Amino acid sequence: MFEATVRDGVLRLRHPETRWLSTGWNGGRSRAAAAYNVTVPEGFDRTDLGAYRDERLTRARFKNESDPPTLFTGVAMEHARGARRGPVVAYATAGLSNPAMLPMDPERAAGDARDPEGESEATTEGPPRRPGTVNLILGTTRRLADGAAANLVAVAAEAKAATLLATAGVPGTTSDAVVIADDPDGEPAAFSGSATPVGAAARVCVRDAVRASLRSRYPDGDLPGPAADAEHGVVADERAEVFDP
Repeated sequence: MFEATVRDGVLRLRHPETRWLSTGWNGGRSRAAAAYNVTVPEGFDRTDLGAYRDERLTRARFKNESDPPTLFTGVAMEHARGARRGPVVAYATAGLSNPAMLPMDPERAAGDARDPEGESEATTEGPPRRPGTVNLILGTTRRLADGAAANLVAVAAEAKAATLLATAGVPGTTSDAVVIADDPDGEPAAFSGSATPVGAAARVCVRDAVRASLRSRYPDGDLPGPAADAEHGVVADERAEVFDP
């Protein structure tokens, strides 16, 4: 299936001639032998991410291919966890220092976020300084149709959100990303919804990998989030205009 290796703060998920679809930096469609998840240090402010990736892969003694899909996170790779079921494997790194909350009652949430003088909390303004990030790299041995590959991103994101809501009360963070991989020589799969073998396996793999990473990252169960007053994050406490088509 997919071979996972962690070295010097870098996770490599390898499978020759794999097709990748990434929502992260420099994302989109690509074909390469591996994808990477890279831990960045606290206070990281590099903007030349391609050069930084190359430096880290060289330091970790990984053969650097041309523009492999790469994710970045503040979570140490010692907390990376994988889960496998059927034709799917998923690897997750989960940190929640910068939750992105979507309250169903925006007015009440906005009121709760104000201090006694009526000022909004500064933690809802600007980018987080210490990204936690929930990164997912999910691979299947099936050959996915283009629509099935794109839909699997949604399936993985939905499973991640459901897991985080049940575990920490937030659907994600401000910097989450997903990478999907499929085998161009595998058995074809035209669909990847929740009722398909690929989609069903993806959901449980994402759930179990994310939960395992959270248990490693927060062994005492002290999850940052709304109840724990996370240091950074955003709250979508406005309303959109709703109308009939």
